[in-house]
Amino acid sequence: MRADSSATAPMRIAVGSPTHSFGTLQAALGVAAFSLTFPATAWGLEGFGPWSLVAVRSVLAALIAGGCLLALRVPVPRRRDWPGLAVVAAGVVVGFPMLTTLALRTSTTAHAAVVVGLLPLTTALLSALRMGTRPSRTFWAAALAGAAAVVAFTVQQSGGALTGADLYLFAALLVCAAGYTEGGRLARVMPGWRVIAWALVLCLPFSVPAAVIALSQEPVHLTAHSVAGLLWVAVGSQFLGLVVWYRGMAAIGIPKASQLQLAQPLLTLVWSVLLLGEHLTVAAPLTAAAVLVCIAVTQRARS
Repeated sequence: MRADSSATAPMRIAVGSPTHSFGTLQAALGVAAFSLTFPATAWGLEGFGPWSLVAVRSVLAALIAGGCLLALRVPVPRRRDWPGLAVVAAGVVVGFPMLTTLALRTSTTAHAAVVVGLLPLTTALLSALRMGTRPSRTFWAAALAGAAAVVAFTVQQSGGALTGADLYLFAALLVCAAGYTEGGRLARVMPGWRVIAWALVLCLPFSVPAAVIALSQEPVHLTAHSVAGLLWVAVGSQFLGLVVWYRGMAAIGIPKASQLQLAQPLLTLVWSVLLLGEHLTVAAPLTAAAVLVCIAVTQRARS
């Protein structure tokens, strides 16, 4: 047991080193990909029902991932890794997409961004519990300040109203943080892309029949927006974004990578203006500046 736990112990990578910088870049690219998820989901819902959208995106992403695994002749994961892969599958392949898609039927992308505003802090907390990581007090102070800034801004942006969608959003927050934490742990013992690839393939026996049933029950109206939204959430958010995200977490650690997501709600709100015609307040640039300061502090804080 000790040998196994040491294999997943946090890697000591100096801040500012090439490896740390590249890991930070990969995690940041993952955040950029995720920031388009809510607007792309809103587009997808223009032509697909919520169950169809989630099931089809999972199937498409799994086919791509499975093709990569077969082409590269990747060996099957060890038996002890499958429970962790199941958590990743339940959290980021099924749970988060389904719960946020249901929420976005009645919620704006601005309101849904509250979930992402709390996700970095939740992920850091679960990482501390699951992995035994011990970030410094400076890290926690900056993380709390960043989460407070993002939540205050997004709640103000959405009018501060609580809706029935909030239950979906808070549940999505918890399952996604669990999936990120477990995926970050697994990415230390196998390449990050294999983590999400096997999680997607693990869901195929459920996602294929779910897609068939959902498509037969929910109307489909193919438009440029709905097809583009489906393709992005399947390829960009569900596969490629998670590949670089897990690689980044493995390189710089789950707590520090998670705090890069403080920028995600603000990016999402920018996309909501450009793609969906939603409106921002003048507080956006001030909040963005505060968040960037908090991110900088968490990245330089002692782990």
